[in-house]
Amino acid sequence: MKTPTVAALVLACLLAAGAADARPASVTDPQAPRALAVEGPVQVQWNDPSGFTELRQSRNRWDAERGDWVVDLAEYLRKQASSKLPEGQQMTVTITDIKRAGDYEPWQGPRLDDVRIMRNIYPPRINLQFTVTDAQGQVIDQGERKLVDNAYLYGATRLSDTDPLRYEKRLLDDWLRRELREDRPTAGL
Repeated sequence: MKTPTVAALVLACLLAAGAADARPASVTDPQAPRALAVEGPVQVQWNDPSGFTELRQSRNRWDAERGDWVVDLAEYLRKQASSKLPEGQQMTVTITDIKRAGDYEPWQGPRLDDVRIMRNIYPPRINLQFTVTDAQGQVIDQGERKLVDNAYLYGATRLSDTDPLRYEKRLLDDWLRRELREDRPTAGL
């Protein structure tokens, strides 16, 4: 009987460890979550990403659905909204559509098939529905917003910022700054 080599044992351990912490390889994975775990005053959920404009109109669907960028945006939204939401209030957000900044241009040649090209004709867009309630559960504000930043290439971004979701995060920051300002008009009051 042969004994396994050290390399085979190391490989088996690495594969087992990787599988234990594996996130979905695709945002359209049926096993992928459609909401963040309930935590804190802000709850974020989203529709099936396969219906998002980012995937429906992509010129490189395979590359567009790679990774877990929907969860990353939802986590960012929850973190930012939690820090801006007044004490005692709660917020529920449903992301209904996303079109990320930039697009793929396969006509640029095979070397650029999987490169997201940033042009002003490809602005980031996020559609969402939200409800803000007070400590007693009374609705303070609610609505549907269609966020778009047509001047995303002209905004202030650091040259060192390599976050692939920086334009979408800035779009969410701008919305939260407008929506959760202290002097905002509220529904139902």
